[in-house]
Parts: sequence; C-alpha cells; structure tokens
Amino acid sequence: MRARLAWLLSAVFAVVAVVGCRGDDPSRGGPPPTPREDVVEVIHGREVHDPYRWLEAGDRAGVRAWVRRQDLHARSVLGASAHRQGFRNELRRMWDRDAIVGPVDKRGDRYFYGRRHKGRDKTVYYVREGLRGRERVLIDPAKLSDNGSLGVRSIYPSRDGNKVAYAVSRNNADAATLYVRDVNTGTDLRNDMIPGARFASPQWAPDNQSFYYTGLPDDPTIPPSKLAGHASVRRHVLGQPPAHDEVVFGPTGDARTFLAPGLVFDGRYLLVHVIHGAAGAADIYFQDLKSGGELQPLTVGSGATNIAFGYRDRFYLFTSEGAPRYRLIEIDPQAPARSNWREVVPQGEHVLNSVALMNGHLILNYLDDVNARVIVRRLDDGRSWPVELPSAGAVAGIWTDPSVNEALIAFSSLAQEGVIYRVPIPAEARATATPELFWAPEDLQEARDAQLVMRQLFTRSPDGAQISVFVLHRGDLVLDGQNPTVLYGYGGFGIPITPGYNPLAALWAQRGGVWAQASIRGGGEYGEDWHRAGKRGHKQDVFNDFIGAAEHLVAAGYASPATLGIMGGSNGGLLVGAASTQRPDLFGAVVCQVPLLDMIRYPKFGLGELWIDEYGDPEDPSAFAALYEYSPYHQIRAGVRYPSLLMMSADTDDRVDPLHARKYVAAMQHASAGEGPVLLRTQAQAGHGGPDSVTGRIESYADILSFLLTELAPNWGKG
Repeated sequence: MRARLAWLLSAVFAVVAVVGCRGDDPSRGGPPPTPREDVVEVIHGREVHDPYRWLEAGDRAGVRAWVRRQDLHARSVLGASAHRQGFRNELRRMWDRDAIVGPVDKRGDRYFYGRRHKGRDKTVYYVREGLRGRERVLIDPAKLSDNGSLGVRSIYPSRDGNKVAYAVSRNNADAATLYVRDVNTGTDLRNDMIPGARFASPQWAPDNQSFYYTGLPDDPTIPPSKLAGHASVRRHVLGQPPAHDEVVFGPTGDARTFLAPGLVFDGRYLLVHVIHGAAGAADIYFQDLKSGGELQPLTVGSGATNIAFGYRDRFYLFTSEGAPRYRLIEIDPQAPARSNWREVVPQGEHVLNSVALMNGHLILNYLDDVNARVIVRRLDDGRSWPVELPSAGAVAGIWTDPSVNEALIAFSSLAQEGVIYRVPIPAEARATATPELFWAPEDLQEARDAQLVMRQLFTRSPDGAQISVFVLHRGDLVLDGQNPTVLYGYGGFGIPITPGYNPLAALWAQRGGVWAQASIRGGGEYGEDWHRAGKRGHKQDVFNDFIGAAEHLVAAGYASPATLGIMGGSNGGLLVGAASTQRPDLFGAVVCQVPLLDMIRYPKFGLGELWIDEYGDPEDPSAFAALYEYSPYHQIRAGVRYPSLLMMSADTDDRVDPLHARKYVAAMQHASAGEGPVLLRTQAQAGHGGPDSVTGRIESYADILSFLLTELAPNWGKG
C-alpha cells in the first residue's frame, strides 16, 4: 500500500466602477485591456482592494471572452519563439513512445497496468495473463468518446482479477464517474455506473461482488468548496442501482474533512479514514464486517498523519504520532487499546516515506536526504536487508500483492529515465536484495542521458535551516553565471519533491541549461516537522528557503538573476508567485501553473476549505494578517520591474479555480514596469493536472520551455 494520502485544502463592501489598463496596445503585440472595478472590503480593520473580482465569474460571457483574447495573445507570443518548434520536436521524440504507466496491480495471476503507445494520445489499460504471458487491451479511452474528451483516471481490479472498476473523467477534471468492467468479456456491467466518483477509491470485498467507496452527491447546487463535507463511505453491490447504495459512514458536514475507505486483505474489517485537511492528518475508525458490529475508533484526535491498512489478522498504522519521521505500529483488532499497540518499525534516522506488505515481509521506502533507500524487513523476526538501487534517485511506486513473493518498484533519477524492477523475496534473509529488470522503455535514453550530471547541493536559509537543492546539467557546464537555469519548488502539504525523472528537466539540461529543484520546508522531504515548519503562520519561511536556494545558485555561478527562472504549480504556483513579488530583482522569468494566488478568498472556491489547515483561515484575524502579507495578488505594486511571466491555466480545473490565474495576470499586466511579457495561456481540455493527452502535454511543455529559453537566454544557440 502506498503510505501517502494526499488530497494528492465581517466585511463592508464599497464598489465603484473604474476602467483602467496597462499601456500596451494589442495591435502592437500587447495583451488586451482589462477593466478595473474598485472593489474594497474592510476585513479585520484593513482595507483590501480587489479590482479584478469580476474575473472570478468564469462562466460569464465577458470573462470567457477576456480569457479567449488573453489566450490568443499568449499563443501569438509563444508561437513566435525561435525555440518552440525545436522543443516541440524533441518532446515528441521523448514523450510520444511506448511506455508502461503505473501503478502495476497483480491480482491472482493477472497483471493490470497502463501503456502509452507511440502515435496514440491517451494511456490504454491492459491485463496480462501471468508475468510473461499474453497481454490484451482492457480499456481503450479512444473508444469512450468521439472527440477524445473522456479519459481514464484510475483502475481498481477486483481481488480475483475478474472485474475492474475504473473512473472516467472529462478533460482530465477531478469530477469522475465510476464504471465496472468484466475482465473476461471486456464489457461494462449494467446498472453499475456511479456518478460523484471524484475521489471514489473503491475497495473490493472478498466476494468480488461488492466494494466500498467514497461517494459525493451529484448535486450542482452544492458549491465546490463545500462538496467534501457531503462525502460519505458507501457500499455498492454489483447490479444494484447506485442510488440504493448503503451509506456506512458520513457525511461529516465539515468541508474541511474528507473520507477514504479501506479493507484489510481478507476483507473482514472496514477502515474509514476521516482526513482533516489535505495533508494526511486523520482519525481512523474500523468495523468488523463479519460480526456486523458498530464502527469503533482506532485512533482519534491525535492530529497526526495516520494511514491504516491490514494484513492477515492485524492492522498496521503508519503514523507521525510521536515520530515526525514516521513509524509503523501493529494493532490487534480484538484488543485495539493503545496499551496493546506494538511498534514494528520504530522511527529511524531517515524519513519512512511509504510501506508495502508482501507475504510476511515489509517493503520500507525511506528518504535519505531526499534520495530513495528501500529496505526489505521480515515481519516475524525483524531481520532486514537493503534493495540495491542503481544510483541516487526516487522511487515513484512500490506495488505488491500481500500473498506473493515479489514486489515491483518504479525507480528513476533526474539523470535516468524511469524503469520498473521486480524484487523477488528469498526464503532466507541475505545481505542485499538484487532487483531484476521488469520493464524499461525500448529506446531507453541511457546513452543520451549519460552526458547529464545530477548533483545535490546544500545551502542555508536565512534562519539557518539547511536546504537541499538538486541540480541537473551537462558534464561540460561552465560555472560562469550565464547558464539559463530553472529552479523548481513546491513546499506544501507534506509532499516530498524527490529527484525523479522529468522530461522537461532532461531536455532543458541536454540543451545546455541547468535544472534545479529545492527541497524546502512545507514538503515532506525531512518528515512531518519539516512540513509543519512551513504551514500556516510559517509559510514565509517556505518562500525564504526558495529565495535562499535561488541566491545560492547565483552565488555558485550557475546563473545570474537575468538567466534564472522559477517554476511551480498548484501550491508551487503560490510559491513562485510569492517569491517573484517579494524578490522581482532575483529572477528573469516565472512559469506559474494552476496556482493559488488570492490568499484572502481562496477558501471560497475549488476545494479551498480543505486547505485551511495548511494555510490558515482568513476569517481568523491573526491568520488573515499573515496571509495578506504574502498573498501574491495583493502584493503586486505599480511601477515595479517584475520578471516575465507565463501563467499556465486549465479550462476545466475543478480543484484550484482558474480565477486565481486570471486575477493575478490582470493585476500584473496593469502594474508591472518590466519589459518582458505577462501571458495567460489557458490549456484546453485540461484539468488541474493539465491535459491527459500526449499531444496536449507536448504543446504545454513546448510553450513552457520555449518561453523560458527566450526570456532567459534570447541569443542561446545563435552562435
């Protein structure tokens, strides 16, 4: 089991209509003009100006027209780059090819997985009969719609491998519908189409005729920000109308919580996680389905990150309680009192990032200074041995079946493309476990990427905290401060940003640039303490870490402010928005993707209420003061030379509302005295994760890379 659940968060009005715009003339290549409305709120005694509130109404014709004009302008500017077509061709060579897409699930003798094919836009899902057996198509998204708008978000095979539940979304939005397919016939079952399956995560019962899932009401009158509070855990029996599904837990009525079900391997016990916020802090309840007893608390009120799963006749609790680098607890469901808990894996020197179980063994995935370290540990006597990984890098997933003697591990590094290893577990403990190659791309780019070097640097934030920075570049790099450099960061929700393969990073480095990513507070790279040190009132420390990493790259000769760009998405979009408004002199270009940028109104939109635990509540005076001080939208100042900006938005993002991108771009176009462009690129048929088609991703990545190279090194490659 993956041990990370990340869910992947009095005013007085005065409105006076005012029209104003940046002095650009669209006929001379500038952006279209944007009206300003002098909306003023008095919040906790402070006047808060919001001149672009009208852009929040994304369904209004005037806003849609404004978005179209902005996108046309952005595409015109980006299309004129001398670098775009070259990047586009290289990205197609790198991305448009055969590849296995995880996770890989084994049920009985069957393997279930996704596969990308050269020349096809979307992942096709397969079933393979045995490790070396015949594979056949299970679900082909191309057959789900005529225009390619529908895609498969995830699949969930039944325990016997004869059925698979799968979630279908439109334009890669989070909103989804659940279907069930018969694996043997390849046809969908009737009466088993379940709407409101945004984060359903179905858990199959041992009878293979029913499953538990998280359901949401299919009610358009419920505001998106309130939707999580209406979630409930339900039981669906195949063939039964979903409207008759039994509700076994919830709803909580609290939009700051979400629910996730789980079943122990034999299916006797139901587990319900009540997740507070989006970073994994959870209360957990369990129910004996065999005896039909009531739900009982397993752990409630600790405020810790808790993930429970089952194996044989025991619960296992992955927790940060009393262990900010995490530990694993064994619990007997017949005697669940804390006094009976047994610590199986104590907190160690390194961060325990995930845990998987297989046939009496634990597969422990640690972060050792952000790099992956995998340990196999016997459950009975605690003996352990390491898995030999080829280099420093990242484990993207570990997939097991608790009844078999093998694990599949997806590994990569910034300098090496992803491969999947099979790790057989021997009968006896040994010095090391040697993985066998299960899958690699047919045209694995080892020869091409061998010229690339990944290094790990360390620097200090202003308050003394040590920050890790990974850099990727060619071996012949000269540290003269003139290299086009991109610094990437995230810093939130306890999510570790590890040095795994990224085609953008590889292509940028192959072109002679430097790709860097900073392991900053707010993330999970160094455990829960590291996360807590960057949330709520400590958020400014996250931005300081990132700015410190940027200053280190300049001081070390990798870049200069003119050749240094920054990039981040979602919470990382907030990061680069804050960094560039606080230190506009330090950066030459910014790529900001699907971001949060109005931190005063964020809880009102998207899944905003789920993020209050991470950022703080603007309704609270002290939290409001901290939020306002860094809220990027509110900190834009007229006449400042801000760096060039490419804002990447998505037309069907139903997680972080695109209003953040719209309002920020309008404010920046009005205020900036910088000479570079301020662009709003709205990706069509795209959700929070961007497009789910190969073509869509290639076009988006080509926009990003060509923008960065044009702004950071306009004469690069011209001799």
